[in-house]
Amino acid sequence: MKILPSCAALLTASAAVVSPVYSADCTKIGYGQGTATDQFNRPVDAVSFSERFGGLDACAITPDQNRIIITFDQGYENGYTAQILDTLKEKNVHAIFFLTGDYAKKEESLVKRMIAEGHVIGNHGMTHASLPTLSDEAAREEIMSLHDYVRNNYGYEMQYFRCPCGEYSEKALEIAQDCGYKTLFWSYAYVDWKTDAQPSPAESLEKLKNSAHGGEILLLHSVSATNAAILGDAIDAFRQMGFKV
Repeated sequence: MKILPSCAALLTASAAVVSPVYSADCTKIGYGQGTATDQFNRPVDAVSFSERFGGLDACAITPDQNRIIITFDQGYENGYTAQILDTLKEKNVHAIFFLTGDYAKKEESLVKRMIAEGHVIGNHGMTHASLPTLSDEAAREEIMSLHDYVRNNYGYEMQYFRCPCGEYSEKALEIAQDCGYKTLFWSYAYVDWKTDAQPSPAESLEKLKNSAHGGEILLLHSVSATNAAILGDAIDAFRQMGFKV
């Protein structure tokens, strides 16, 4: 199995520096990185999330002030993933692709290419169901049915989970941890998923540059024509700012 050693190390470090662990609460919470930032340009809500839930192997940012991790949510295919993979290969960047069950079943060639080219495959839920709305048993099934499918069909053991809909509860994070997963949210995302209302490439690139910060977990959607167009320039910009990608 191929994973990003740096990513694995960062996430382990993120959990290790955190002490508070709270009793599991079932209240549904919609995650957001917020707009307030600290002196390092890190969203304070992302930092607070990692501090609070690191004990449950969940984070929204890593402690590495030198690195940006690029992640993609893969709900369905819109014709841009091959171009994105081409750019990542050209720039020698490994990303994390969070697959839904539908994507894993329908896009075999692209998933195989992701694995072959050294990217990390993550679990985004078999049906993209919000975990806090499910029973404990159904939540485990949402995670493990996709885990087993990817293992059985691709020979790949996933280790990272992203909560569908960006919705979580303490109980949901606990269940993911019990399933052997680390849960990754993000410290920056923007409205890139509306395929009929794509932001301009210039505006989007400026947003990515202005929001860049050490330890960033960047969430992008591969259905976006804009993301496919600007990805190479964004990677170059991050590196010119001194970040490893």
